[in-house]
Amino acid sequence: MLKKLLLSLSLVLLFSCVISAQKVYTPEKGSAERTAILNALRAPVEKELKQPISFNVEKFNVSGVWAFLSGDPQNPSGGRPNYKKTPYQSAIDADAFDNNFFALLKKTGGKWKVVRYEIGCTDVCYATWWKEYKAPKAIFPYTE
Repeated sequence: MLKKLLLSLSLVLLFSCVISAQKVYTPEKGSAERTAILNALRAPVEKELKQPISFNVEKFNVSGVWAFLSGDPQNPSGGRPNYKKTPYQSAIDADAFDNNFFALLKKTGGKWKVVRYEIGCTDVCYATWWKEYKAPKAIFPYTE
């Protein structure tokens, strides 16, 4: 009886480790997955900034149903977005703004959805997101 219990517990532990150790990868440029993730992020960012946005992505990590992205938001011609009529202009005026973005997305019901994004961070604003949202720590370039 004890042997069966130990074997069962060992198998559960092994299975849990395999599931939690999903591979981190970057979707290929032009792939359907990459496009779906970027489009899911683009919708709320364009709504907030009230202008078309493209993303110059520096980090793009996916593991299972989670994705983390970072880089620079751009206007369609590759320049910096116009922040004048956005909530970010006061931070720009105070010299407390970096033209960057960080985003966490989760695939739910077959669709990528934005869990959280930040624009203009001057520090590591995503350092605790893995804890807050129970996302895999491995997709983030830095964690606390």
